[in-house]
Amino acid sequence: MSAKPPSHTPKDSHYARLRREHRAQTQSARPAEDETSIRLYGLHTVRAALDNPKRIKHRLLATRNALQRLEMGENSDVPVEIVEPRIIDAQVGPDAVHQGVLLETEPLATKRLDAMDDATLVLVLDQVTDPHNVGAILRSAVAFGAAALITTSRHSPQESGVLAKAASGALEHIDHIEVRNLADALGTLSASGFQTIGLDSEGPAELEASFTGNRVALVLGAEGKGLRQKTRDTVDTLARLDMPGAIRSLNVSNAAAIALYAARAHLVKG
Repeated sequence: MSAKPPSHTPKDSHYARLRREHRAQTQSARPAEDETSIRLYGLHTVRAALDNPKRIKHRLLATRNALQRLEMGENSDVPVEIVEPRIIDAQVGPDAVHQGVLLETEPLATKRLDAMDDATLVLVLDQVTDPHNVGAILRSAVAFGAAALITTSRHSPQESGVLAKAASGALEHIDHIEVRNLADALGTLSASGFQTIGLDSEGPAELEASFTGNRVALVLGAEGKGLRQKTRDTVDTLARLDMPGAIRSLNVSNAAAIALYAARAHLVKG
């Protein structure tokens, strides 16, 4: 009668140990359960967040190479953990372009509508829900000197790693204002001296010919449905981008960039 083979061979024990080590390392890289914290990733995004004194930062996970590229100062008060790329993959997913760096942080605080002081250019989004689009819009808004991005509390993406990565650091350079009722907010902006201009492909006038004042609030709606009827009825002006080509509409982030350029050109002339 043959002897019964051992239940655990040395090879089995070796691979079991590796699995345990990997599991322990992955779990140690996970943040404590905290529904308020978010994970930012990507070199530009994380560098901008680290430079923002208003942002509360918990922990930085980085590969050795990424940490060198971040050029962290010696006086940084953010705890740093050097990890393998797969550890960050486990946090943000293998398809996220994290470039070997992840920052656990608190979302930035939103501001009130009456906290804009002497702002002359703001951007208002009417239920634009795609975080990639909102991130790209934020980047253009900062590039053209908009003071704030105004969104609704519902039907708008919250701050996230995806949104921040698309914004490529812009999230740290612009105020974010959330409002409950967009029509009321537009009325407040108008009463504060802003000309509220809704972008609409069927607007009665070209955008460049529609500016009248020295404070501008550009209002853009979601792709497909555009501005809601209530919003169209509330803005001071409906205007269109002149597009003589065969395509009559643009991605909302592209439309925002063009409208911001036109608004900035008007304000500079004024």
